[in-house]
Amino acid sequence: MLQTAQAHNAQQTDLAFQQCINADCKATYDANTIRTSCDKCGDLLDIAYDWDRAAVPNKLSDFEQFWSERTNPVRFSGVWRFHELLPFAPQDKLVTVGEGQTLLQQTDRVGDYVGMNHGQLHLQYEGMNPSGSFKDNGMCAAVTHASMMGAKRAACASTGNTSASLALYCSATRLMKAVIFIGSGKISYGKLSQALDYGALTVQIAGDFDDAMLRVREVASELGIYLVNSVNPFRLEGQKTIMFRVLESLGWEIPDWIVVPGGNLGNSSAFAKAFMELKQHGLIDKVPRLAVINAGGADTLYELYERRGVRWNAGRVVMDPIVDYNDKMDREHIRADTIASAIEINRPVNLKKCLRALDFMDGVVRQVPDQDILDAKAKIGEGGFGCEPASAASVAGAKLLRREGVIAPSDRVVCVLTGHELKDPSATVAYHTSDQDVFNKTLGSRGVTKASYANRAVAVPNELDDIIKAIQLYS
Repeated sequence: MLQTAQAHNAQQTDLAFQQCINADCKATYDANTIRTSCDKCGDLLDIAYDWDRAAVPNKLSDFEQFWSERTNPVRFSGVWRFHELLPFAPQDKLVTVGEGQTLLQQTDRVGDYVGMNHGQLHLQYEGMNPSGSFKDNGMCAAVTHASMMGAKRAACASTGNTSASLALYCSATRLMKAVIFIGSGKISYGKLSQALDYGALTVQIAGDFDDAMLRVREVASELGIYLVNSVNPFRLEGQKTIMFRVLESLGWEIPDWIVVPGGNLGNSSAFAKAFMELKQHGLIDKVPRLAVINAGGADTLYELYERRGVRWNAGRVVMDPIVDYNDKMDREHIRADTIASAIEINRPVNLKKCLRALDFMDGVVRQVPDQDILDAKAKIGEGGFGCEPASAASVAGAKLLRREGVIAPSDRVVCVLTGHELKDPSATVAYHTSDQDVFNKTLGSRGVTKASYANRAVAVPNELDDIIKAIQLYS
């Protein structure tokens, strides 16, 4: 693993700056400063560029030439291979651990389950990243900026994947120390083990992710620690490259739909930014539609967008329905509760950016129960891709949208699988187990009543004849 990618460009770039997303503010700030919100209005920030001075290729297929430069760590990275489309740092400052070597797989087996014509459903498998989730795409960008700013500590609140990714980058590069905030009982052992093994300082507080997010922002401000949650705009610059790799895998053709789980809403926000910029450069002439899928037990976006009519409104988001719903959650002590722990979030920090994404990509929002998520996860597994429960929300959502007729069977659909199966093996084992007590303890409280696609172990006596009979019977 390499600390930095060595390349010819050793001078600090001045192409990038930070800009407030509020249409009535649009304040700008130097890229070489650390901030996660606008000083003037408190809104979220984008990383913007002086594209007139950037070396943007004339066509997307020009990026194919960089495959021949894979001995260069910059071009080996599935994020920095597209450096010309996120040029906020010079090449000799880029941090990489080989992220982004991910796969877009067309699968008729899962497509049959969703209800798609053959050849039309694709899975973008981000579980192949070094830490096992999509977070590495953004973390390499955030740690790059943190290193440029001279940060000695970096912090995050996490349901697991962000903490694993931050801990990995800090351990592998030795550039800074990772400080991780997790809620009590709100992280899977698969993810927690990574943070502990990579040497991060792990702080477990009494509360859930939303509580941890509040505290980490306070602590980062008080102690001057670099914050890497997706409220950090540099994180989203890295995550937008997932869409570049999707297009690359499709021969630079635009799919009809991108379907993605909705947690803190960083991915949906980043994906839209990718397509906005590609359209601005004239590199594409259309954009796919976006579907963001909440878990039923953590459906703030669905509630606000589909039920309360909250919209981007050209950058002037009406806040009253959002404030009212947040007050309702506080008043009624509503906590996110889903087996899909990676998206178990009630107050998504990138809500406004996601509203912009839905506006630009003619998007829809849906919520699916844990039962549907785990059934979809089992079918994804049958198709050869082990994913954590949150990932399966995308396939469960695509199936719902297909049933509603929103997605046509002939549409080309890309479902993003955000994390590896071993991130949360307890949910997988509980779904497939024949032990009813284990099933009920792990899944029953989430409204999961059956395992329609369970692949249960076959118990046989330790006798050769019995073993042979069982194999002949079940295979």
